[in-house]
Amino acid sequence: MDEQTVELAKYRIQKAREELQVAKYVLEKNFINSSLGSSYYSVFHAARALLVFKKLDSKKHSGVIALFNKEFIKPGLMSENAKNILTKAFYVRLDSDYKDFYLASKADAEEQIKDAEYFLDEIVNFIKANYNVDI
Repeated sequence: MDEQTVELAKYRIQKAREELQVAKYVLEKNFINSSLGSSYYSVFHAARALLVFKKLDSKKHSGVIALFNKEFIKPGLMSENAKNILTKAFYVRLDSDYKDFYLASKADAEEQIKDAEYFLDEIVNFIKANYNVDI
């Protein structure tokens, strides 16, 4: 495993952790849509961290999701739950960013944060177990 790959994966996991903390912080201030966006970005950066090990990335969010599903979900390397969390967070973020009068509850944001925590843990554990990287 080359050092550049490991460092990029670590950087992306750090971004994922930071976005998760931001999601929690802004939710405490009742900025629900901002929390939804940050929890999505936590999941997104975690997925991109895993794709580093396959030397894959995409400039589009939908491309990252498609690559993640193709490389890790379809072969059964990651759970269907991971796929569902990533997909749901993507669409919730789109709706909260672009739909006028989009209303989400604090409970919705709390659930997405919980899902993001699960997803991030699953990615970190997968990287540790399969690539022997302490991340």
